[in-house]
Amino acid sequence: MTSTLIWIAVALFAIGLYLSWTAGRLDRLHARIDAARAALDAQLLRRASVAQELATSGVLDPAASIVLYEAAHAARQAEEEQREVAESELSQALRAIFGESQQVEAVREAPGGDEAATELAAAVRRVPMARRFHNDSVRAARALRRHRKVRWFRLAGHAPFPLAFEMDDEPPVALADRATG
Repeated sequence: MTSTLIWIAVALFAIGLYLSWTAGRLDRLHARIDAARAALDAQLLRRASVAQELATSGVLDPAASIVLYEAAHAARQAEEEQREVAESELSQALRAIFGESQQVEAVREAPGGDEAATELAAAVRRVPMARRFHNDSVRAARALRRHRKVRWFRLAGHAPFPLAFEMDDEPPVALADRATG
């Protein structure tokens, strides 16, 4: 009788330890998502700021400047619900303006244009990496939260279900080539 109680206590302790470990793992995944989202937000803000700066610098033609400025401004001012759409529109504007290497070369030849083009190329290159890192973290947390033990024992607490950040982040070919070259 006593040995049965001991075995039951050991089993309950092991189950509790496992559930505690799983809850800690889930908490670390949520912290990783928060950090990845902050990094993604920083990269998106940097890309929009560099694009806005370039649009107001006078090195682009007036029509391209207006399109780029409005897309960058909309991306910076977008509410959370509209953020993915606004960022996608900025990506599309960047591809429309810097789709051909002649436009990038024209920007590089202008005074201060080389630094602006290099900074924009770096910002455009970092956004997909930050988004991929964020979405990988979300995917891992979602997979763990779908397990029955997590749902049954409510190990996620009151944390909201993590959402991926879906946007068009395809860089302009001319800038992407320039960033790696």
